[in-house]
Amino acid sequence: MKLLAAAFAALATTNVAAFAPTARVNGRFSSSIRMALSQDELKKMVGYKSVDDYVESGMVVGLGTGSTAYYAVERLGEKLKSGELKDILAIPTSIRTKEQAESLGIPLVTLDTHSKLDVAIDGADEVDPDLNLVKGGGGALLREKMVEVCAEKFIVIVDESKLCDGLGPGFPVPVEITPFCHEHTIRTIAALPSCAGCNAVLRMGSSSSNKPDGDNIAVTDNGNYIVDLHFTEPIKDAPKMASELKNTVGVVDHGIFCGMTTAVIIAGSDGISVKEA
Repeated sequence: MKLLAAAFAALATTNVAAFAPTARVNGRFSSSIRMALSQDELKKMVGYKSVDDYVESGMVVGLGTGSTAYYAVERLGEKLKSGELKDILAIPTSIRTKEQAESLGIPLVTLDTHSKLDVAIDGADEVDPDLNLVKGGGGALLREKMVEVCAEKFIVIVDESKLCDGLGPGFPVPVEITPFCHEHTIRTIAALPSCAGCNAVLRMGSSSSNKPDGDNIAVTDNGNYIVDLHFTEPIKDAPKMASELKNTVGVVDHGIFCGMTTAVIIAGSDGISVKEA
């Protein structure tokens, strides 16, 4: 971690030239830094960068869930403790994020009292070239979408392995469904035209993992079930699938996030890059 500390020290003593534009992405500049850091250190840097670049005093901030979002929450807590940030209110997207934020002394509110957020920061399981996302591998997709759709800016933080040419084959699409007649709902989902060819698998064990790790049906923070849709080919029309899933009775919500992303901060073997919508 000495290397990580040194890296941040170097960034702190340089100006914005440290993130000088190196290439254009979709007509916008992408910034990059090259450092010999491990993948975990890169995740930490991308999480920290999201807070450093997009969070200011007085903001209402949505806090994501997952291994990369964890570092954004950590950074927010550090900057509040140091006094660098003040008058921050945050809305967590899961029970485990809520617990982390409370342990760091981050003031928390809910959408019931604060329906408009300045920024939300979260990870993703897949990101396509149009910055559409698959989210919900950790089981928090409903709360994540409810919070992040209310944010003026939605900043996505990922490592480069999450980038894909098309959503679907690289990561199953999670769909949160009601427990009532869940087998019927699963069959209905699998029969949707946009879901043709998918293998619909009920999540078992922990809701925070789409790998079976128990004999009981996984239950979300909201008391619902999750069915993971496995595809062997890229989804042809992600917005259409999103609409068909949302209009299916028994579906609470799904893990396709279309047209919501403001920017994606990417941790890669060469450092950090930013792609804007």
